[in-house]
Parts: sequence; structure tokens; C-alpha cells
Amino acid sequence: MSRYQEFDDDEPYVVIERESAGFTPFLMGLALGAAAALLMAPRSGAATRRDIRRRALRVRRAAETVASDVTETVVDTFQDARRRVEEQIDTARQAVELKRQQVHRAMEAGRLAAHEAREELEQRIAETKAAYNAGAAVARNGRTSVAADEGDGDEG
Repeated sequence: MSRYQEFDDDEPYVVIERESAGFTPFLMGLALGAAAALLMAPRSGAATRRDIRRRALRVRRAAETVASDVTETVVDTFQDARRRVEEQIDTARQAVELKRQQVHRAMEAGRLAAHEAREELEQRIAETKAAYNAGAAVARNGRTSVAADEGDGDEG
């Protein structure tokens, strides 16, 4: 019988789909197959149990080895990541300390420059005051000597 049927487009037809049985029947079949294998095995029950025990121990050791390897890998990865983070933190701390020292030096240089500028300005003001006072004294003396010369000329 052919799997494919030809249908006339004008006539209605029914499609029947099969659904998969799922996972449960598979597990049941697996268990039945294992039971049948044990019953049909050419060895005695004690030998079969010893064999199952040996295989279970091998599987357990293999699982422990894998778990140990995974644990070591995770621990190593964690420690490497931690070391890298600590190195980055140390680098950042050093950079912050360097910047702090640079700012401190710049502030000290600014204070020193301001102090020197103030002293220079005070010195110039003092010089200007002295020059002004000297000029005023010369001017006063010049007026006094002119007035004295004029007073001497009236009498003569």
C-alpha cells in the first residue's frame, strides 16, 4: 500500500497524525530490557551482583574524579580572577596615590608662587611709595627754596 494518497481538492479528507509516546514508555522499555538481560544472563546471580557492584564502584570513582577535576578548575579560575582583581585594585590605588601626590605638589607650587608674587608686589608698592615720598620731598624742598629765594629778593 502506498504511503502517499492522492486527494481531490474538491473532496474533504481527514489527516490522522501519530504523536510520540513520550519518555515514560522509553524508560519502561529500558527497565524491562535490563531485567530480561539479567534473567537471561549466563552467569549466576552472585556473579551478576558482583559485576554490578564493580561497575557501580568504577562509575562512582569516575564521577568523583570528574567532580574533583571540575572543583579544582573552578577553584583555580576563581583564584585567578581574584588575583587579577586584586592587581587591578592595587594598580588603581597606586594611580590614585600618584595623582594625590601630583595635586599636593601643584598646590605647594601654587602657594609658593602666590607667596613670591605677594612679596614682589609688596616690594614694588614699597618702592613706589618711597619714590613718591622722595618726589614729594623734593617738590616740597623745591618750593621752600623758591619761596626763600623770593623772600631774599624782596629785601634787596
